[in-house]
Amino acid sequence: MVSTRHHPREFPSPTRAAKEQAKTSPPTTTGTARKWVHTPSAALTIWLVFSVPLVVWDAGYVLLRPHSMPGGRLHSPIWAPYALYGTVDYIYGWPAFNARNGFTAAQTVLNVVETLGYIYYLWIVYRHGATISPGRGSQKLGKGFLWLLTGDKVVSGRTGAIALLVAYTASVMTLSKTLLYWLNEFFSGFENIGHNDAVSLILLWIIPNGLWIIFPGYNIYVLGADILSSLESASPRQRVGRPKSS
Repeated sequence: MVSTRHHPREFPSPTRAAKEQAKTSPPTTTGTARKWVHTPSAALTIWLVFSVPLVVWDAGYVLLRPHSMPGGRLHSPIWAPYALYGTVDYIYGWPAFNARNGFTAAQTVLNVVETLGYIYYLWIVYRHGATISPGRGSQKLGKGFLWLLTGDKVVSGRTGAIALLVAYTASVMTLSKTLLYWLNEFFSGFENIGHNDAVSLILLWIIPNGLWIIFPGYNIYVLGADILSSLESASPRQRVGRPKSS
């Protein structure tokens, strides 16, 4: 007598088997996925190349006080212009220093953090940036200082994404801190700059400090648009974990 083999469990139905196969099989895509790239703005790189040395110079003056101040052994010739600026903005002059006002040094420490982020961004762009192929009849610009400022270039992959986030974060810090600097004057009754006449205030305080509002604001807009565009076009990230036991 022939007996049938005993199965430990019933065969799943075709519908159930198809569902289980869909859960365990990775999704397939058609075509080749495009690699993400970040395109640095020429205005952004020009501003950073111009502003980073100024911020380093400014930080040196603040952190080396009183030696960098008028009468100090390090004052001339490197920080000689601060002899005038210290009389325009007392936060940089003797009144704030003698009063042990900590705001000057505190905001300078944040300046250093921002500057390190900007230097990292510029280094990534220069080190990992790839030149966009020029059109027919155009001459390809080789890597160098002029290429960093004006060349058409992209930084791809995770390296470019990290540089983008660092530059965006540093720009938000710069704008926020500069606005805080202005608001501090407003709510203190213009304690440090209220003694100036209108012309001196506009030429020596409002215009120079206003640049650190205009350009970081522009950088936030450009870099934020790049981040937003990437998020809108990104596909959902698959969660990797242990398969569920049946």
